[in-house]
Amino acid sequence: MTDTRICGFICSLFRRGLHHEMRGLSNYCLSCCANTLLQTLSATWEVGDVLERWDAAGVREDRGNVPLKLKRVLAAMKSDRPQHVPHEDFLCCLDRNCVRLNVQHDADEVFLSILNLMQQQMDDKALALEIKDLYKISVETHLRCLNCTSVQTHTSYLLSLPLHIKEDHHNSLEDCISSFLAEQELTGINCCFCAQCGTKTRSKQGLKLLSLPRILCVHLKRFRNSRGFTRKLNCRVAFPETFDFSEIVKERFSPDFAQNECTYTLYAVVVHSGSAVCGHYTAYVRDRVNQRWHYADDSHIERASWQDVQRIFGEDSRCTAYMLMYRRGPQEERQQPELSG
Repeated sequence: MTDTRICGFICSLFRRGLHHEMRGLSNYCLSCCANTLLQTLSATWEVGDVLERWDAAGVREDRGNVPLKLKRVLAAMKSDRPQHVPHEDFLCCLDRNCVRLNVQHDADEVFLSILNLMQQQMDDKALALEIKDLYKISVETHLRCLNCTSVQTHTSYLLSLPLHIKEDHHNSLEDCISSFLAEQELTGINCCFCAQCGTKTRSKQGLKLLSLPRILCVHLKRFRNSRGFTRKLNCRVAFPETFDFSEIVKERFSPDFAQNECTYTLYAVVVHSGSAVCGHYTAYVRDRVNQRWHYADDSHIERASWQDVQRIFGEDSRCTAYMLMYRRGPQEERQQPELSG
């Protein structure tokens, strides 16, 4: 082997070690939103594992089948080839499912669209359900009439946790979650119908957690709509690398909830920079093997640290965290000593 080839071989090994399991994605027709979500989905190896078990050989080649295209692009993102991943087919597939090219999108809306399209388009419904269950947050909503004290309950589920942010305030993830689950009084035009009273009455509404998912997706609601105008809140929202959900809202768990399964570790962050009308998406993603942080900006990938991630808490910059991906799991999977990489 010549000196030039040896040098090239060593450089390629270095690049692979530096950007382990991270492949750049070219910006194709304003695709930064989809690119960023693909990076987080690639880091959510549980989704890729389910798609690998899906025998798509019997699926008719369909340019509009999102799970089929996603299966292929996630497999390509795992390869060690140095060039960028060809993902135009996946983007065009989203376009055929009304997630249009050349249009700015909301990352949380596109994320939920991808999950819903997988449920609709996978022919193996058992595997489709496995993917949904990875993100499924089961909740019980209770509505207590303040007139007769009767209580109505309803069970449902969420695929991401939508958290309200207080404007001009130093928010924390813990405070936002507690606020989301706290009881709210419904009065005036928000009064609800009480079957026992036979009319709309003042009431209090609250949530109780029935189960938490393996993957906890948190949506920090940074956009406000008022009189047809949308603006972005860049206020501070601090979030930890690891937290125990049961310690945040002990009283909001169902009595049957297994509270020994509530510790979560952050592994991906969707970042929004710019304004509500002209923005750009990037991602911080942690490597599965060595637990080091990397920053993905379309085709550009670079090493990062927990200190870099903390800079997107907000307030001093328009580059802010918008979605957080946490993983629940046993201690050995989180490799705690190397969390800050």
